Amino acid sequence: MSNEPVITPALAPAPSHESRIHGCLLGGALGDSLGYAVEFDDISAIRGKFGPEGLQDFSALDGGSHFSDDTQLTLYTVDGLLEALEWANSGVGADTNACLWLAYLRWLGTQGVAVPESAPFQPPRWIDSHVVLKHRRAPGKTCLTGLATGEMGTFYRPVNPDSKGCGTVMRSAPFGLIPYIEAGAVYKLSSDAASLTHGHPAARQSAGIFSLVIHALTAGHGLREAAHFALGELGAGHLRKGEEPDPDVVARLEAALRLGGAGDPLAPEELVRELGEGWVAEEALAVALYAVLATAPDPAAAGHPETHFRAAIALAVNHSGDSDSTASIAGNILGTFYGEDCLPAQWLAALEAPEVIRGMASRLAAVTGA
Repeated sequence: MSNEPVITPALAPAPSHESRIHGCLLGGALGDSLGYAVEFDDISAIRGKFGPEGLQDFSALDGGSHFSDDTQLTLYTVDGLLEALEWANSGVGADTNACLWLAYLRWLGTQGVAVPESAPFQPPRWIDSHVVLKHRRAPGKTCLTGLATGEMGTFYRPVNPDSKGCGTVMRSAPFGLIPYIEAGAVYKLSSDAASLTHGHPAARQSAGIFSLVIHALTAGHGLREAAHFALGELGAGHLRKGEEPDPDVVARLEAALRLGGAGDPLAPEELVRELGEGWVAEEALAVALYAVLATAPDPAAAGHPETHFRAAIALAVNHSGDSDSTASIAGNILGTFYGEDCLPAQWLAALEAPEVIRGMASRLAAVTGA
């Protein structure tokens, strides 16, 4: 028997809340940008372009990288929250969902869609001065049509009542970054904002669960612990009266948790068979959660955060589905968990308009006291 002492890997210090905010927004943009390059390609086409392992790195993109509507709408979610928090910090109450609706309407105007005359006008804010956020990057039809009605969708008066596209979940990380509020408030903010464009329960519930994952990570929970917590909160009294947990949401997320601890990562073909392609909300969240769990390092080993980030994003990108949304959500999760330390420097150097993303992150950190 060896007398050598057992060496336990030193635990890295927990990231600051400010680092988690920057990590979340930048990590999501990195995943979105890599995935957007192959969003409408199936796995055969991806392998044909990039080799058997698929798209692994920004260096493989000859034409540079661009982020999509996923990052645009995430940043406009931040801006809506910023306005509500700015009012609150000045001692004036504001309807947070109305602030978010106004922010999304300003985004709508950048996409070549006329904002209805019936909708209220809001003067431009800092975010609106950046041309990069005005490019049309394959925006989701439901987000466009829901906002173009000029009606502020609610749980009781939904727009697009049958839609459960992933346009809700992919923009909802920022709700989990607001400190000092309880889980129920996070869920309500996120699910109410989802109702602005999507009316199906799966769209609202997936958005709320994703925001709760981010919320739990900011509180210091581990990845699997945060996912279990968020899914468990679905039955903790946060749903509206008469609303039940959507069975597809529960089934997909339970499958992601089970498969995420079951050994080697699934092949892309098997991934979509088990969890879906990610075009609808619960599938996008399930694929992203699976990607971060299946590539997580052994807790007993000193795995490097950047290695985990690269592996998870590659897994979330390379499949026959909505690659930018699944990878964006995975990037949000790991950026929150590790903070900025997990983000590859070479990838950040290739990221489009990082100063805009950092600018919004800094504003959110400042207004929340991070």
